[in-house]
Amino acid sequence: MVDRRDLVACEDVVMFVNAAVTATGQREFRDDADAQRLSVEFLHEYIVGNYRELYAATLALDINDFNAALIVRHLLESSRDLTPEVRRREGELIARRLELMAPQRVWRLFRELARRGVNNRRTRAIMRDWAAGRRDPVFDAVKYRAGVKATMRHAHLEVPAETGTFLFTPLRRVRVFTTPLFETWRQAHYAQSSLYDLPYSVAEGLASAHGIKRATFLEKIAPQLTRLERLRLQSAGERAGATAIKADLAEMRLTRLASYVLSLSQAERAARHDELRHAMTVSARRVAGEAAGTWGRVVAVLDDSFSSFGSTAKRQRPLAVALACRFLLKALAGEFTGLWTSGTHDPLLVRPSGPTPLGNRLIDALELAPDRLVVVSDGWDNSPPGLAAEVLRVWRERLDPMGATTVVHLNPVYDAEGFDVKRLSASVPTVGVRDAEDVPALVELARFAEGRAGFAELRRYLADRQDRFRTRGAAA
Repeated sequence: MVDRRDLVACEDVVMFVNAAVTATGQREFRDDADAQRLSVEFLHEYIVGNYRELYAATLALDINDFNAALIVRHLLESSRDLTPEVRRREGELIARRLELMAPQRVWRLFRELARRGVNNRRTRAIMRDWAAGRRDPVFDAVKYRAGVKATMRHAHLEVPAETGTFLFTPLRRVRVFTTPLFETWRQAHYAQSSLYDLPYSVAEGLASAHGIKRATFLEKIAPQLTRLERLRLQSAGERAGATAIKADLAEMRLTRLASYVLSLSQAERAARHDELRHAMTVSARRVAGEAAGTWGRVVAVLDDSFSSFGSTAKRQRPLAVALACRFLLKALAGEFTGLWTSGTHDPLLVRPSGPTPLGNRLIDALELAPDRLVVVSDGWDNSPPGLAAEVLRVWRERLDPMGATTVVHLNPVYDAEGFDVKRLSASVPTVGVRDAEDVPALVELARFAEGRAGFAELRRYLADRQDRFRTRGAAA
């Protein structure tokens, strides 16, 4: 007999993992940013207070940077009564997660810790070790100046003399720097030519101060752009008349590439159809790796209803996840069929429109008797309401009680009111998805959401993920 407490604990932890994957504290289609942040903050406090060991262990999962930063902050704020062994284990997880996070997120986290007055010895050591491990501290001092400055002051870290001068001395008091990048930054305040040797994010503000035209600036700053900046600015550069910004689309991460595709007009997508399809296919095959073609017959029900627009803060993000999942699932499948809720047949021309007839599409999908059925949707089945849940219930109870078809629902949208992602049916597992690249791991996690695995097995799973996570960090 299943222990009720273990069942509740398992549900709580899976609920938190879903939130940590999908919630970003930004406005969604149905929730504003304040509701999101209040909901997420409550959930973090509840889980760290009741399941601290498992709360820390989620740092080893494929959660987003927003929630990873919140987890690190909560762990560092409440570490007084921990045993040395727990401190060591948490410290390793925190250090490894910080290595994987975007540096601007880490510097922002350190600024928040300073603002909150979190200044225990463990916090200072983590700040010191992460900052010491940065490959180019001079570059960081220029690009993330406010974060570096706050961290050095808060943790009382030693810095090279000229870095200290750069961070803490007003510009008007400095005549010249011997460090080349610092001197370039100083000169860029007075000479336009110097700003094109700076990182894009630093140069952009100075270009505005100098009154430089956007097209001229983008054309000349192109050699300094990162791959992600090239992808983000390519369309803007073309509209402004700058032709030097070209991104290698096939090298981009799959979900980011899907977002780029959706940012293009329908006409441009049609004109570049072969190029975009090739890039999406190559990127998806790279993610699939050795698992390509091993998933048997796969049918995907993909949500392109109007709510897949997301919000102005996360424009078309749910639709981008669905589009990326479509190409990844095709790469993983031996035989693939994709069914969009709108009925469209060309994935590269999808757009958010219409209601969400998930029930009808599920009937179409199950008639094909796939080995795997994957639903990518925010879960708001409304045409007619409740049909999807009833279809799945009848399928599981009457037509496929032995589970010949594996069904999983991937939801890219956090529901602030429910503290979880919205579920389609109690008869199928639902897990949160942030990036299509995480789908193989999320399908593995789905068995805990479905209740087929207990709390003890969840603990073993998280322990195994922690061990692999820390081992990879040590090897790196």
